[in-house]
Amino acid sequence: MKVDAHQHFWNFDAVAYRWPTRAEARLYRNIEAPELEPLLRAAGVDRTVVVQAENSYADTQYLLRTAKARDWVAGVVGWVPLDRPDEAGAKLQELTKNRHFKGVRHLIHNEPDPDWVVRDAVIEGLRVLASFDLPFDVVAVYPAHLKHVPLLGERVPGLRMVIDHLAKPPIREKRRNGWLSQLQAAAQNPNVFAKVSGLNTAADPEHWTAEDLKPYIEDALRLFGAERLMFGSDWPVANLAGDYLTVWNETNRALAACSAAEQAAVFGGTADRFYRLGLA
Repeated sequence: MKVDAHQHFWNFDAVAYRWPTRAEARLYRNIEAPELEPLLRAAGVDRTVVVQAENSYADTQYLLRTAKARDWVAGVVGWVPLDRPDEAGAKLQELTKNRHFKGVRHLIHNEPDPDWVVRDAVIEGLRVLASFDLPFDVVAVYPAHLKHVPLLGERVPGLRMVIDHLAKPPIREKRRNGWLSQLQAAAQNPNVFAKVSGLNTAADPEHWTAEDLKPYIEDALRLFGAERLMFGSDWPVANLAGDYLTVWNETNRALAACSAAEQAAVFGGTADRFYRLGLA
């Protein structure tokens, strides 16, 4: 069972998004499930996890409606106000009744305060999330946010986390040391997972290949093991530096030296276990 553990939809008629804007001409339009479906078939991907693109209830409800209508959407990572723990808890009581609701994300990289996620109120909100045994997608963009992951693990010991996009390593600059040190610290917590996703847009958008991504993916494999790594296309954001099939094919090439069991984990098994999709 092949799983894309990180993709998006947006509908500007249903949700007020802060991004994409008109400046992202390729993305500034409704991009929905019918557009993705043939791309999944062409790649041989069976299921997806669709991830919030706006910190709003409207976006979460739109994604849940989409999941209900498309059997290949196995789960939704939505949003609750983590900085308002009581409200978050009440909303989670409602959302967890929906079988498609599998986790929570907040666009921490868009917060003016890079330390937003370690505020006391947010920590309390994450404790509420952990009490529901739901995971947190961490939009940790290196170097501002990845460093916070070990502290979150200490302050919320039961919280399962996944680092989106390997925290956007500086692939274009071909640097690894600082990023690698922070990723290593995060990986020491067995409750922390990571997504091999969004790496094409961290590379040179016109000229990247599997060879550009491979050193960073190999670092992640060494630190997390395949059992804590999962593939995500980050579609349609991926279209800023290629397209769905390019990302799929080049990620497969970057992982070609892995065993069949390791590839099965990264391309499906890990996402199934982490998000409890019930596919196995």
